[in-house]
Amino acid sequence: MTERAHAEGHADKDAGEHADGHAGVWSGSWVAERLGVGLTGDEALTGLLGLALRRNPKRAHLLVSNVLGKHVPQSPAVVYGHGVALGRRVRDLLGAEETARAVVLGYAETATGLGHSVADGLGPAPYLHSTRRPVAHVPRAGGFEESHSHATSHLLLPEDPALLAGDGPLVLVDDEFSTGNTVLNTVRALHERYPRKRYVVVALVDMRSPADAGRLDDFAREIGARVDLVTTASGTVRLPPGVLEKGQELVARHEATATEPTGPAPAAPPAGSIERVRLRWPHDVPDGGRHGFTAAHRARLEAALPAMAARIAEALPAGARRVLVLGFEELMYAPLRLAHALEQTVGADVDVRYSTTTRSPVLAVDDPGYAIRTRLVFPAHDDPADGPGERYAYNVAGGGFDAVVAVVDSAADTPALHAPDGLPARLAAHVPHVLLAVVPSYVPRPPHATERPSMLPEPLRGPDFSSYAPDEVGWLLQDLSDVTLEAPTEEREEAIQSGGAHYAESLPVEYQPSEQYQDLFHAALETSASRLARAVGAVTEIVLAERSPRPVLVSLARAGTPVGVLMRRWAQFRHGLDLPHYAVSIVRGRGIDANALRWLADHHDPADVVFVDGWTGKGAITRELAAALRAFEATDGITGFDPEIAVLADPGSCVRTYGTRDDFLIPSACLNSTVSGLISRTVLRADLVGPHDFHGAKFYRELAAVDLSPDFLDAVSARFPDVTDTVDAQAKDLLSADRTPTWEGWAAVERISEEYGIHDVNLVKPGVGETTRVMLRRVPWKVLARTGAGADLDHVRLLAEQRGVPVEEVADLPYTCVGLIHPQYTRGATGADGKAVTL
Repeated sequence: MTERAHAEGHADKDAGEHADGHAGVWSGSWVAERLGVGLTGDEALTGLLGLALRRNPKRAHLLVSNVLGKHVPQSPAVVYGHGVALGRRVRDLLGAEETARAVVLGYAETATGLGHSVADGLGPAPYLHSTRRPVAHVPRAGGFEESHSHATSHLLLPEDPALLAGDGPLVLVDDEFSTGNTVLNTVRALHERYPRKRYVVVALVDMRSPADAGRLDDFAREIGARVDLVTTASGTVRLPPGVLEKGQELVARHEATATEPTGPAPAAPPAGSIERVRLRWPHDVPDGGRHGFTAAHRARLEAALPAMAARIAEALPAGARRVLVLGFEELMYAPLRLAHALEQTVGADVDVRYSTTTRSPVLAVDDPGYAIRTRLVFPAHDDPADGPGERYAYNVAGGGFDAVVAVVDSAADTPALHAPDGLPARLAAHVPHVLLAVVPSYVPRPPHATERPSMLPEPLRGPDFSSYAPDEVGWLLQDLSDVTLEAPTEEREEAIQSGGAHYAESLPVEYQPSEQYQDLFHAALETSASRLARAVGAVTEIVLAERSPRPVLVSLARAGTPVGVLMRRWAQFRHGLDLPHYAVSIVRGRGIDANALRWLADHHDPADVVFVDGWTGKGAITRELAAALRAFEATDGITGFDPEIAVLADPGSCVRTYGTRDDFLIPSACLNSTVSGLISRTVLRADLVGPHDFHGAKFYRELAAVDLSPDFLDAVSARFPDVTDTVDAQAKDLLSADRTPTWEGWAAVERISEEYGIHDVNLVKPGVGETTRVMLRRVPWKVLARTGAGADLDHVRLLAEQRGVPVEEVADLPYTCVGLIHPQYTRGATGADGKAVTL
């Protein structure tokens, strides 16, 4: 039976038998019988360990822990309890005073969770674990080699360089203490830089040979320090002569008889469902000890665990009785604590188990006397520094699980994870329900980064802020509803053009549409709803195909927000996806809200963020966003945000991700807040928005009676079923087309600016949407309309008539229309009735 074929072979066996085989059968007996390998020592040893074989030229056998939570699914209470118990023994050994000065260091990848649990047992001790994931701007505090491992290089990358520099006890934690080489190499390297008087070595099992047993004492005398050893059990591995060669031959023989190749199995449609569960991991808590984890972090995590476990429990399928929480390589502690909290939440009704994926290649043999019964093979999905390769999940297939909760960090939530042969798909081939939970990857800020606030507020949501449903959008804004910000349009225009104020420092008085204008809006919506639905579907399909299978939609408030809501609705309607959606502020000349970016980076992988807007004009916001993200990377060291905006309509040919390049009427452009959740345009003013605040906006609650925001969304969403086939064809055509931006809109604006003597591209607003904004918010001078433009311009013509603005038809206009703001505006440039006059 092959290593993958036998995965389906024993679904009736429970996880306890994975650890211990059938009743009375030791899970190391298969190896012991064939190679003569045996364990001698404490009675508890065979309950703690099984044996397996692996493809490793340095050591053929593998001690497989039944209580570590790496290869063998185990109760999280058992796994966590063993680590905490060891920590308490260390605390008793050191005493209160020395414990308060101790630092705990764990080893990647196998002991990262164990070391963290030991630190929890000590209580106040900060924790750090070694890592194989380098971070360019974090200096190394040390490194060492693990001679018997399949991946040897370890890095120590504490965010705080002083973490290892103290003289208090250093507690080093590994899953097994075999030869002692790894620990001695570490202590020797660190002792040269940061000498201290006391070290404590902690392991689940002490498996040193008699020849190695005295080395620790000799080493302690050599460096002039005390070195203690604390373990759960001790013994030795009996290795007969030639065992390495015999083990390699045995592995080769089993692999040679496999009916499939040794690589990942061919991709097949998953049988089970795959869904994502939002943890809402606290943004100020690291995902683990890769860069340090303090007592304060521990307290905040403890407070957040019950709510996160409740979200997982709520997402589990009805009737689930056996659930595995599966961690990811070095990410062991966060999944362990989530699993432990879930175990406490669901009680005895659900059997919760915990294990993690691994880099380590181990032979799987479906025999009750062998520790690794099944394995799943999938490609690495976190862009590892040592290049691509296979990764493994052991004893998961055939374990009888009703659901698996796969927990990864955001650095590993990549297209490779969601590929047909990725981990969720491989799990879904054997488990009815797969839930994916993503913990934000913590990366220290570079030394030159500017000071940032310790905590940013959670997004504002309806109905307290906006008329949108709370799950439709989270506003990364601050509520300025109680501040008077409105100024007459003419006053604002004069101040803006004279340089006395920025347009984002005040708000225009909300336009109150006439009955005739509202009739035009409803007629335009009825006419264009299907066209809008097609554009929404097409752009969403492109985002899912090219940008991320699980994008985080971030609309540019406020024109982008209805579009973001509609894209979210399409993803839910067409694919069953529940995409996060936020709205952020971007201000021409001032950039995007950096605090909003920081919040997003704390809660999501920046690579998943897709910025959304309604349409492009000349591409000013596209350029503004790109420049702002470059500046943000330089100041904060946070990378991964993609400046490419996704829009419904791209008449300016400024982006690659769009639903159409036609310049047509998007009815949400016809109105202001009453089609945008009753939210104002965003505000950025120094006396209202501090360096650690989100940009501001107002919620016009008083306009609820005339709010058309739900009508707009529902009218477009109602057309989704009718346009599905058309969207599929449209998206397919767009995905295969050359969508390289030509920036022809920018060139047209420059030409118009010169031809009409304006000499300022900021006063030229191309496209139906931008022209409408000019009519509603600014002092318009002229409207240029393409000859023969039809109903798309009915509302613009009505506004122009109401404001006394001439509409000039132009034969070769690349847009349906262009709005020109009154150049060199002063209130004296208008007539007494406020209507524009000709220059």
